[in-house]
Amino acid sequence: MNTLTATTHELLHRLENEVLIFDGATGTYLQQHGLESGGCPELMNADAPETVRDMAHEYFDAGSDIVLTNSFGGTKFRLQHYEAQDRVQELNRLAAEHAKSQAGPNQYVAGSVGPTGEFIEPLGTVSESEMYDAFAEQITALEEGGADAVIIETQMVLEEAAIAIKASRENTDLVVMATMVFDKGPRGFFTMWGTTPEDAAKGLREAGADIVGSNCGNGIDKMIEIAEQMRPVVNCPIIIQSNAGIPTYKSGEIIYPESPEYMAERYKKLAEVPVQLLGGCCGTTADHIRALKEAVK
Repeated sequence: MNTLTATTHELLHRLENEVLIFDGATGTYLQQHGLESGGCPELMNADAPETVRDMAHEYFDAGSDIVLTNSFGGTKFRLQHYEAQDRVQELNRLAAEHAKSQAGPNQYVAGSVGPTGEFIEPLGTVSESEMYDAFAEQITALEEGGADAVIIETQMVLEEAAIAIKASRENTDLVVMATMVFDKGPRGFFTMWGTTPEDAAKGLREAGADIVGSNCGNGIDKMIEIAEQMRPVVNCPIIIQSNAGIPTYKSGEIIYPESPEYMAERYKKLAEVPVQLLGGCCGTTADHIRALKEAVK
């Protein structure tokens, strides 16, 4: 396909002159609204649709320009853990429909596509064509449900991300975003498989992503460092979705330490890099998005 629709053209055009705001955490929200430990978030698209729609509404109301679908684990590889591998089309279409139903003028929906949890041959048992088909099945369902873009997120293996990007490009008209996760060690930032932020940004862009960046895994101070490393090597928009710090476990509860006020000041620095798309990942809430919106807009 590759011919972008008017809506997606509009999204990319706005990024030439604006900073757009993504939403906050999906998993954190759902866990606070009925998702049991070890449960399948994607099944809530069918079993608890009001909760999924309420989540999108809260983030749009807080100031998000773009909201993610509840479909992070929506490939057949992830859904098979819940015996739902035959419901890929249904659950992803519903995920997009729920989010889109809450979008107003100039607000967008991005289909969330996480890692498959599988490895490509010869490291694993899945062929490139099988992984491609799984991504294509999920992403076309997200487009059918009304998504304006797809975000291939929380990726650790560049080759897998590239397959997902290719599946998006060849089967849909969606804007394609892709983000990877980095850890900082003695020699700097790397993915689990040894890819630097610079190489990730270049590799994702070369694979066909319209927008590249990083999400999850780090608090916002480290995300500033990652963005500063990515910015010089690509000329496309960058997206950063930061955790609200690294969580701790206290009195049976997971605590994320970075407050909306703490993150808001640092979002200003990210906007100055410049990063054109800013949002939250694990631990961030509608309050974080309100603070982010006020800080950069």
